[in-house]
Amino acid sequence: MNIHEYQAKEILRKYGVPTPKGHIAFNADEAVQNAKNLSGGVWVVKAQIHAGGRGLGGGVKIAKSIDEVRSLTDKMIGMNLVTHQTASEGKEVRKVYIEEGLNIKHEFYISIALNRALEMPMIIASSSGGMDIEKVAKESPEKIAKVSIDPTIGFQKFHGRETAFKLGIPKEILGDFIELVSNLYKVYSENDADMVEINPLVLTGDNKFLALDAKINFDDNALVRHKNIEALRDFDEEDKAETEAKQSNLSYVKLDGNVGCMVNGAGLAMATMDIIKYEGGEPANFLDVGGGANPQTVAKGFEIILKDRNVKAIFINIFGGIVRCDRVANGILEAAKITQVNVPVIVRLDGTNADEAKEILKNSNIKNIISASDLSEGARKAVSAAKGNK
Repeated sequence: MNIHEYQAKEILRKYGVPTPKGHIAFNADEAVQNAKNLSGGVWVVKAQIHAGGRGLGGGVKIAKSIDEVRSLTDKMIGMNLVTHQTASEGKEVRKVYIEEGLNIKHEFYISIALNRALEMPMIIASSSGGMDIEKVAKESPEKIAKVSIDPTIGFQKFHGRETAFKLGIPKEILGDFIELVSNLYKVYSENDADMVEINPLVLTGDNKFLALDAKINFDDNALVRHKNIEALRDFDEEDKAETEAKQSNLSYVKLDGNVGCMVNGAGLAMATMDIIKYEGGEPANFLDVGGGANPQTVAKGFEIILKDRNVKAIFINIFGGIVRCDRVANGILEAAKITQVNVPVIVRLDGTNADEAKEILKNSNIKNIISASDLSEGARKAVSAAKGNK
């Protein structure tokens, strides 16, 4: 689960991580009032969307007057902001964060994320923070410092010192830096975060560290332990089909291809997408209907897939173990009653009650049903149908 920058900063402040002063605004009048409540004559207007690269995309602007705060807010709210982390159509900006201007002496990058290979959290930091951190990581990897943290002992001061030495942090502010990283680790560990990132972490002219930007991602599976975090969810920023699927206990992720997939079991779903790619096609989604699928959940999955206008064919690949194939077949019939099925549907059913399921589909009045005897044949037929071939 992702949250906005202003929400991430609220969490950081609770843990003693200093941030600039700022307020959220949903319209120009609120933005102007917020700017007036902040000291100084320079403000930053920051679009709030769930994506990085906002500065390069035009979503972060400096205002040197109240009139400019109003003008920039009017332009941002309602715009579709396109960054390297959004789709081509971008994301609609519904709110902006008005923040005080700062006297910045240096910009750093710091984050804590799980290193899956080492199976432990890792501090990732650089003395070259800012908008081009991805470029730094790609072209100058030696400028990226990495410090692993054994979760059995947690963060210790030597982790902070090692990170500071690699970044060249001056001795007179070493203690402040170590305390900041310690608090950042508490945010990560106590909230079941997948990643906590500050980019940039700035050093001001009076030698104070401030989180100028912040991003926190949380483990969806742990939200049951953090109702306060789950309450921060912004459904306007999430894919509506994925949200709808989750409400029906379906695991769905939208992709960019044109072959819709409906599979039971995450492993089989991944294998199905792989073989579609192998046959020269592109999967339009990941969809696992699960082991407890019934006609209603299958119908809902079918409905969600068909809402994607890019889908030109659907490949239903079910291995009947816990879920019975006849339930899936009845689900297809239910879906046909709810949604117009106007694309070819390739069906491969095997396992529990597979023969009964095939008879159900054979005796139905649904057009465009194409049977397949195995996984390879099903993938070939699905890719071919998506390309407009018979």
